[in-house]
Amino acid sequence: MTSSQVVTRLLLDWSAGSKEALDELTPLVYSELRRLAGSYLGRERPGHTLQPTALIHEAYLRMAGNGMPDWENRAHFFGIAAQLMRQILVDHARARQTAKRKGIRVQLDAALTVSREPDRDIVALDDAMKDLAALDPRKCRVIELRFFGGLTAEETARVLGVSAVTVGRDLRTAEAWLYRHMDRGA
Repeated sequence: MTSSQVVTRLLLDWSAGSKEALDELTPLVYSELRRLAGSYLGRERPGHTLQPTALIHEAYLRMAGNGMPDWENRAHFFGIAAQLMRQILVDHARARQTAKRKGIRVQLDAALTVSREPDRDIVALDDAMKDLAALDPRKCRVIELRFFGGLTAEETARVLGVSAVTVGRDLRTAEAWLYRHMDRGA
C-alpha cells in the first residue's frame, strides 16, 4: 500500500469510530498539516498571534465538533483541513478588525487613505471566494484545494471528479477572476 492509501484507510477507519486509527493517522498527517498551517501563516502579517500548532489544533476541534465527514481519501481530508484553516484565519482577522474599530473615532478621509493590511487582505479574499462560490462552486473548490490545501492538480482532479486539464483551466480562470474582483474592491 502507498502512504496515500494507508492514510485513506485510516481516515475511513477513523470515520467509523476507531480511536486506534486516529492514533495511527496523526503522525502520518501531522507534518503535512504543519506545513500547510505554516504556509498559511507565512502569508499573514508579521507577529500574528496564531502559531501553526494552534491553527492545526483549532482546525481539528472544528472538524471533530462538526461531526466527522465521510472521508473519501487523503486529498479530501487535506481539502477540508485547508478550508477550516482558512476560515479560522478569516474569523481571526474579522475579530481583530472589529476590536480595532471599537471605541475609535476615525475621520472619513483618514479611513479612505488607510493602507491595505494583511487582515484586510484575507477578509477581502474570503469575501471574493464567497462571491466566486456563488458564481462557480467548482472553480472556488479548485482554488481551495490547490492554493489553500496544497493538493496537486491530479489530487484536485480526483477529489472533484474532473480531469487535471480541467483543474488547470479552472485554476487560471478563478485566479484571474479573483484578482479582478479584489482589484475592484480595493
